[in-house]
Amino acid sequence: MRQPADTKGVKRLRARLRRDDGFGLTELVVAMAVLNIGLLALLGAFINGVTTTSHNGRVATASTLADSQLELYRALTYSNILLDASTIPATAPYTADRAYSASQVTGTCPGSVSTNPNCSASRTITGPDHGTYEIDTYITTTAPTNGRTVKQITVVVRDTRALSGPALVRRTSIFDASTAT
Repeated sequence: MRQPADTKGVKRLRARLRRDDGFGLTELVVAMAVLNIGLLALLGAFINGVTTTSHNGRVATASTLADSQLELYRALTYSNILLDASTIPATAPYTADRAYSASQVTGTCPGSVSTNPNCSASRTITGPDHGTYEIDTYITTTAPTNGRTVKQITVVVRDTRALSGPALVRRTSIFDASTAT
């Protein structure tokens, strides 16, 4: 008995749809594209994490250096809190900082400037992470309302790789004449 032509066509179509011919390559290409997108996103996250960790490490080192610089002043008497005028740079980034004032507290430091890091307005040092940092110190006097004159010390630590960029750390401390002893 002969089957109608349209039934044969339906059976052939069903048989053809059940076969996997040609679908393996297409599925493989789509799977590889999805996998590549996922791997690229993961790679971007890793790169961002490494960059952030590196920057945070430099900020932590800069913070330690700024605190160390302020500790030098905490060990001095009020009259010895000053900068040697010959160490004050006349160029940016030192003069471009908001803490800069043309009337900084200057004087003669005991000993040489090279042996007194507290007398130097700007110096470059190598941190414990083997990175180089510029430590800029600004000392100004201010008189609070109804108060006696105090010295304000601002320490700014910059990354020498990007001196024109923002400072890594900025620390400010106030010293008054009660530290004279």
